[in-house]
Amino acid sequence: MNRNTLSVEHEESLTQDKPLKQKDIATVCIYGLSLISAGLFLFLPLVNLLSPSPWQRYMGAIHGCASLFAVVVIAYAGHLAFPLLRGNAAILPQMRTLSFWASCLSFMAIVSGNWVYMRYRAPLNGARAWITENTPLVHYLFMEYHEFTVLFTLPLGIACTWSLWKYGDSILDKQNRSVLTATCFALMAMMFFAIGGLVTGLNVARIHSL
Repeated sequence: MNRNTLSVEHEESLTQDKPLKQKDIATVCIYGLSLISAGLFLFLPLVNLLSPSPWQRYMGAIHGCASLFAVVVIAYAGHLAFPLLRGNAAILPQMRTLSFWASCLSFMAIVSGNWVYMRYRAPLNGARAWITENTPLVHYLFMEYHEFTVLFTLPLGIACTWSLWKYGDSILDKQNRSVLTATCFALMAMMFFAIGGLVTGLNVARIHSL
C-alpha cells in the first residue's frame, strides 16, 4: 500500500467522522433546549411567588403547581390513549397508573381552583369585578370556559380509572372493544379540557392577578 492510498483513506475517514460529530452536536443542542424549555415551563407557577399581591403569592402558586402537574400527567395519559386505542397491550399497566394519578391531580387542581375562585369573586378589589368592568370579553370567553370545562376532567378521570382497573387486560378483547373506545376517547377529551383550562387560566391571570 503506497503513500497516496494511505492519504486518501485518511481523508475519507475524516470526512466520515465530521458528519457524525455535527450530528452529535445537533443532538446535544436539541436535547439541551428541550430540557431547558421543560424546566422553564415547570418553573412557571413559582413566578407567582414574585407577585406583589399576597393572594397571588400563595394561592396562585399552589393552584398553579397543582394545575400544571395535573396537565402534564393528563396530557401524557391522553397521548398514550392513541396507541391504546390501536390495541397496544404493553402500555396497559402504565395507563392504569396514569389514569389514577391524573384523577388525583385533577381533584387537587379543582379544589385549589375553587379556593382561588373565592378570591377571584371577591366583591372588593376582586379580579372578576375589574375584568368585567374593563375587559368583559376576557371573562365571558376565557373565564366562563375555564370555570366549567376543567370540572369535566375529574369525572372523566374517575370513569377511565374505573374501567381500566375493572376490565384489566380483558379490555382489549373483542367483546370489550366499545369499552376500550369509550375509555380512550374519554382520556383524549380529558386532555383537551385540561390543556384548554391551563391556557384560559393563564390568559385570565395575565390580564389581572388575584
